[in-house]
Amino acid sequence: MSDEQDASLWGRVCEGDEAALGSLFDRHEARLFRHARRLLTNREDAKDAVTIAFFELWRKRESVRLVDGSPLPWLLNTVSNSARNLERSSRRYRTLLARTPAAGDVPSPSAADETGVLAALRRLPAREQSVVVLTVLEGYPDRAAAETLGIPVGTVKSRLARAKAKLRDELAAIEGAWT
Repeated sequence: MSDEQDASLWGRVCEGDEAALGSLFDRHEARLFRHARRLLTNREDAKDAVTIAFFELWRKRESVRLVDGSPLPWLLNTVSNSARNLERSSRRYRTLLARTPAAGDVPSPSAADETGVLAALRRLPAREQSVVVLTVLEGYPDRAAAETLGIPVGTVKSRLARAKAKLRDELAAIEGAWT
């Protein structure tokens, strides 16, 4: 399915066609789920992040910014935001559980990322994280990321440069700890 067909489906979604939303879901769900899994430690939370993104797509369909006729960049950004919210909520829940008497007997969940790369990505500010996700992880050009995020292209470039510098420093520290 091409971006033109994506645009056609989007036109139908804007007219209230739920079947067209289902077709967009079928087209993009796997990619969005992979993206959510990179950001979240819990598989079910990743599913929730994708579901939330499509719910928001339907709810905000009149104001969604398309890139080359596709809502995918908007969905990727929304999945990232939902993932951050779900991770924060999960962290609060784990903190609450840790305060209960039985919490000492149960090991707390840990991320599967042994290298620390995903943890370093999660520590970036949300604005920089969004730019990294769209440009580096998903391969969108700077212009498309700027359109999706509603910021100038120069801002995308500067945020990306700052994020890369921070990640480079963190990864160098991680690598130094391994040697």
